Amino acid sequence: MTSSFVPPHTAPAPAHARWNPRMWGLLVVLAGNMLIDALEVSVALVALPAIGTDLGAPLTTTQWTITGFAVGFGGLMLFGARVVALLGRRRVYLAALLGFAAASLVGALAGDPSLLTATRVVKGFCAALTAPTGLAIVATAFPEGPQRNRALSVYTLFGAGGFTTGLLLSGWLTGFSWRLTFAFPAPAVLVLFVLGLRLIPDATTDDVKRRRYGFLSAAAFLAALLALVQGITSVPAHGWTDPRSTGPLAMAVVLLSVFAVLERASPEPLVRFAVLRNGALIRSALGAACLNGSYLGLLFVAGHQLQSLAGWNAPRTAAAFLPAAAPLLVTALYSGRIVARFGAPRLIAAGALLPFAGYLLYLRAPWPPAYVTGILPTMLLVGAGFVLSFAALNSQATSQLPPAERGAASGLYQTGVQVGAALSVAVVAALLMAWAPAADAAPERVAAACRPALTAVAAIGGLGLLTACTGLRPRRAGPDSGSTITRSSR
Repeated sequence: MTSSFVPPHTAPAPAHARWNPRMWGLLVVLAGNMLIDALEVSVALVALPAIGTDLGAPLTTTQWTITGFAVGFGGLMLFGARVVALLGRRRVYLAALLGFAAASLVGALAGDPSLLTATRVVKGFCAALTAPTGLAIVATAFPEGPQRNRALSVYTLFGAGGFTTGLLLSGWLTGFSWRLTFAFPAPAVLVLFVLGLRLIPDATTDDVKRRRYGFLSAAAFLAALLALVQGITSVPAHGWTDPRSTGPLAMAVVLLSVFAVLERASPEPLVRFAVLRNGALIRSALGAACLNGSYLGLLFVAGHQLQSLAGWNAPRTAAAFLPAAAPLLVTALYSGRIVARFGAPRLIAAGALLPFAGYLLYLRAPWPPAYVTGILPTMLLVGAGFVLSFAALNSQATSQLPPAERGAASGLYQTGVQVGAALSVAVVAALLMAWAPAADAAPERVAAACRPALTAVAAIGGLGLLTACTGLRPRRAGPDSGSTITRSSR
């Protein structure tokens, strides 16, 4: 649904700095781009049926508009952090804006699903560069205290509102053409680029002259994720024994092994494996991956049901999804207080239980679905789950780590979240394709055809609930436990 980043351990801005028009302009650039990054998933969700019809592509192909962005975002997150460290925030941020705008235009004009998928991966990588870098700029360009808190609040609000904004825009624009949903970010990002040329500061983070980019590791990890998604979505068409299915799956295993070998042999690895021994980080990453993945999986199934099978138009479908997306926007600025009041573990458990209950409720809904009794309760439960647990998961991920380790941990956390989203949508798309009903199938057959995919969504949500329950056991308080400031930025 969204992304959140823990502010990295950075040097404070000069104490004498004060708000002025230049600082307001900088915040407009950073927050505006965060909004655009955040809406990229939701604009594609509502447009999927129109894309499939126009390009003649099945669900297992159109799902790449979702998974491609997630793979580019999560698969290159750690590599992106290294690029920023070596080349500097300003240079990378501006280049990513241009890359994002170019990919938006190419994607809007694409007549082939493969080209559209490639642009989604590129846009995911650009978002992986700008989202955490924008937050790091806020943490250093604005003076510590009320000024920085105000900037972080604005950044948080724009990030949290991106998913909701994307639903509204996509519902409206898809009514004219799905291509507009991919084209409209380009001019907006170009405006931000022009402003950024004058406003984005040039700051170095540390001495990285001897560090390496890690191209081979990054390529192996990205290729492994792409092969894994391809293998999963090939099963409905070719079966488990066909090389066109088993080949990509086997290749994914090989590439992940290569990635691990390269990382362990590198003097400057992209992944700090020692951080992975932290239980709170692992539980948070898995829990957030299940929360985000099950939610996107639900919207993928529901969008297919409502538009392709029930005949709803795009604006009506987008409006149906709003009750799940809007609550986080309304409560984003209070998330830190909620976590401080109730504690992360309890909020995470409650936030996993509510969506799981919603998925089970949706499984029992008759066909065709009645919105008030069949769809709305599930959307409200999912929205409440995000309100309770989204910020708490981000807080818990780094709460037991020293400040110097939180930047690396945040990158690993975000990687896990995006990978979970990509794999969840791929599984759901494969199950929908495998059980696709005939065009003239009876209502009972249509409803039954979607149940395997919805069962997978509920299973992913159930795994998140089990993971959350393991965090309820009494634990010794660690350094800074539960005190990490959480900022929702997408």
